[in-house]
Amino acid sequence: MPDLIALRSAKILAVANQKGGVGKTTTAINLGAALAESGRKVLLIDLDPQGNASTGLGIPAEEREVTTYDFVLGDAGPTEAIQDTNVKNLKIIPATTDLSSADIALIANEKRSFLLHDALRGPDMEPFEFDYILIDCPPSLNILTVNAMVAAHSIVVPLQTEFFALEGLSQLMLTLREVRQTANKDLRIEGVILTMYDRRNNLSQQVEADARDNLKDLVFKTVIPRNVRLSEAPSFAMPVLDYDSGSRGASAYRDLAAELIARER
Repeated sequence: MPDLIALRSAKILAVANQKGGVGKTTTAINLGAALAESGRKVLLIDLDPQGNASTGLGIPAEEREVTTYDFVLGDAGPTEAIQDTNVKNLKIIPATTDLSSADIALIANEKRSFLLHDALRGPDMEPFEFDYILIDCPPSLNILTVNAMVAAHSIVVPLQTEFFALEGLSQLMLTLREVRQTANKDLRIEGVILTMYDRRNNLSQQVEADARDNLKDLVFKTVIPRNVRLSEAPSFAMPVLDYDSGSRGASAYRDLAAELIARER
């Protein structure tokens, strides 16, 4: 097995929430694009078998010959797996439905929870000099999400501003605690990002107040609004920053990227 490197220059963030439809992939794509726009070198790892992040960044299915499945299982290195996107400074390892069989493929592997961790710290990663690596997790707490948590320095949690939103975090927190105890003692929550926020809606305001009361500074100051242009952008296979650079959605993700970068100082 090759020696592992520290990957000092890259901050690895898992974008995770076991609940679907909360803006997880939207956040992975647009936060990645906003970080790239700021001049950072970014890798997005599509770890969701649905492959929506790959589609949303314009990688057609027929061009996904080497995927995260191959990368995680060690059948392909970063040079084979990493692809360019149409966004400057943003690269991707795309996904296909092959990932849905990962649980079965990994069950007999003693290091099954550490495969992504080790793949990202192989010496072949060093020449890419990424500043950020974002992992778009599947909407479940399976072996793929555990791999992301073991590999990551911290977790970004998109939280839709709807009823029972905070209750859905409990299982994620339990998994986080277990990963800390068994595999990644330094793992932490980078922040919770409120998504699909409507300032005209009393419920959105109440969820925000509850989140800030309960989670304090873990909640990013930036909130992601409900925005038609943000919803339309994936169907044109581009981030909202390229689809409509002046939209409220694009502005919000730029603010989120700036807030994230400021935390590094």
